[in-house]
Amino acid sequence: MENLNRGLISVRSGNGNLVSWRLLGTESIGTGFNVYRGSTKLNSSPITNSTNYFDSGAPADATYTVRAVVNGTEQAASETSLRFTGGDYLDVPIQRPSGGTTPDGVSYTYSANDASVGDLDGDGQYEIVLKWDPSNAKDNSQSGYTGNVFVDAYKLNGTRMWRIDLGRNIRAGAHYTQFQVYDYDGDGRAEVAMKTADGTRDGTGRVIGNANADYRNSSGYVLSGPEYLTMFNGQTGAAMSTVDYDPPRGTVSSWGDNYGNRVDRFLAATAYLDGTRPSLIMSRGYYTRTVIAAWDFRNGSLTKRWTFDSNSAGSQYTGQGNHNLAVADVDADGRDEIIFGAMAINDNGQPLWNTRNGHGDAMHVGDLDPSRPGLEVFKVDEDTSKPGSWFADARTGQVLWSTASGGDNGRGVSGDVWAGSPGAESWSSRDGSLRSPSGAPLGRKPSSTNFLAWWDADPVRELLDDTHIDKYGTGSDTRLLTASGVHSNNGTKATPSLSADLFGDWREEVIWPTSSDTALRIYSTTAATNRQIYTLMHDPTYRLAIAWQNTAYNQPPHPGFFLGDGMATPPRPNIYLR
Repeated sequence: MENLNRGLISVRSGNGNLVSWRLLGTESIGTGFNVYRGSTKLNSSPITNSTNYFDSGAPADATYTVRAVVNGTEQAASETSLRFTGGDYLDVPIQRPSGGTTPDGVSYTYSANDASVGDLDGDGQYEIVLKWDPSNAKDNSQSGYTGNVFVDAYKLNGTRMWRIDLGRNIRAGAHYTQFQVYDYDGDGRAEVAMKTADGTRDGTGRVIGNANADYRNSSGYVLSGPEYLTMFNGQTGAAMSTVDYDPPRGTVSSWGDNYGNRVDRFLAATAYLDGTRPSLIMSRGYYTRTVIAAWDFRNGSLTKRWTFDSNSAGSQYTGQGNHNLAVADVDADGRDEIIFGAMAINDNGQPLWNTRNGHGDAMHVGDLDPSRPGLEVFKVDEDTSKPGSWFADARTGQVLWSTASGGDNGRGVSGDVWAGSPGAESWSSRDGSLRSPSGAPLGRKPSSTNFLAWWDADPVRELLDDTHIDKYGTGSDTRLLTASGVHSNNGTKATPSLSADLFGDWREEVIWPTSSDTALRIYSTTAATNRQIYTLMHDPTYRLAIAWQNTAYNQPPHPGFFLGDGMATPPRPNIYLR
């Protein structure tokens, strides 16, 4: 996994600075640290119960370093702290593309949309990969031309590293333009993978395929022409390997309709299918036929590992996918599986289990019930003949409890948001109750059914919705953060560009674009905590969740261990750093 630096940040809080840093996944919980402001050590004895320190009375522009203490010996100093110059936020300048006009004369503009992170240049610090969506982006069910999709890479100081123009033959919308950011070849620098087409222009200006081809029909759909999968260099944006997208669209109507809706439903993820090195997962279809392809990127080339196709696996595997997916080692064999909505695919591309509960919009996979061994799945369903929501063993797919249908259940969340009940609580749009890991009703459900974030001092998780963060309470929710001058993304989904443990300790940061789309505004907590947990980005399940978070209907990440009230000390992850 990534060889990250300390991620040391300084966030203004009242009359002082909250200084926080990473405990790496290769270090022991309980490791001590000394904190320095300039050359002055601030703590009298090594800090062993957290990875933060509140420097009361310090000037806002103070600079810090931290040093681990191992067997009584102070180690080398970290990098200098990154100051959140907005107080509790950091603005990363971004460059908005110019708008345009579609062939039928409709003008459009651009707004910053989903983002991901990776160490693109190998310096131990994350860079941000950002997707720009045109104002005429479409759901697959909607006809009409769209503007081109752009994907940028930015350093945290706002330096733009490259811009990729996906071109006129890639339609804009949440279900079309999935992108993955990960170090696939183990060289210490992340790559970026996307579906491409004739006319895609890489970060160096080089065009993939035929620059003049235009396969858009009069309804704005792209239902002919070649389709590609490209692995881009994370430092330069150069296309390094381009292969034919698997599977090809073939006959459009064989995917469930003849106008282009179901044929172009794409998902993407990253998984350690051999337990050692990451593979790229790309898919097509989930309403009817479902195909999932696994790719390896080694020695500069993309090669196919396996393909799962419901046409050959059996009709029971059609229509089981979500508008999202998850990746985790559900059978504890050291290799990842793909939880593809109502079914799971084993690390070798063979079916693992299938509930046959069909399509849905939201899903959560993690250690949701710490009283049971292994991981669990909570999912909502769209089919009125199926349960409205269900909770299952992630190893076997055995449904442990479910709720009545009541119609298309469009939203669902699972996470430990209340210390009054052990384990994760689960709730959904069409269920009136908050539920325990056993399915028992717990009373009032939260006011939002969207995202989650670890934000305050305790390990109970908070509610992230639109541009604010709330703490659940049995009577009402309490506002902890209202972000200013920013916007959420993806319409009624109201998701951030990204939420992840990007810096500092184990709490999560949230990235929203500013209202003017001139910066990405990264918010971090100002609450000091007395818990030391290794950086969540060194937990494989969580890190892979950050890679797939931007896929279609964005979902919040979960680690592979229970992080919540009454949690046990997390085991050190079985990882090494590149």
